[in-house]
Amino acid sequence: MKTEELRKKDITELKKMVQDHGKKLNDLRFKFSANQLKNVKEIHTVKKEIARMLTIIREAKS
Repeated sequence: MKTEELRKKDITELKKMVQDHGKKLNDLRFKFSANQLKNVKEIHTVKKEIARMLTIIREAKS
């Protein structure tokens, strides 16, 4: 998701999305350890998305 799209969302919605992406990241890590994950780069992508959301949340609090 692009940064411009994330900035339009409400903070509570962003926090919910961070939780969802966190669960997705845990699932991806579990699949990676079980050798079931085909696209390893997806872990990196999810981590970047979480970081973007957390950055926007911190900017909004300032």
